[in-house]
Amino acid sequence: MLRLLKGESIDVLSRETQQTAAKLTEWRDAFLAGAESGLKGRPEEDVQAAHLDEKRRLQEKIGELAMEVELLCERCHKLEAGLPPGLRRSKR
Repeated sequence: MLRLLKGESIDVLSRETQQTAAKLTEWRDAFLAGAESGLKGRPEEDVQAAHLDEKRRLQEKIGELAMEVELLCERCHKLEAGLPPGLRRSKR
């Protein structure tokens, strides 16, 4: 396929690969169409949907981390409550 795109004769490639010239032309055209659409990028709706999905994922992660911090703080307070006053950490 690359040889065809680089300008080699379709007849030579057809004989070497034992594929019809029509099939090679079809593959080349499909390849070029895919490359062109890939260079255009995704449609705006897809980009917005991807951003919303990422935002949702990050908000869920923030919620998980906030809950973890809250539970760890609660655990620290319970542990520190059992220590003598001189060994407790400051509550800053």
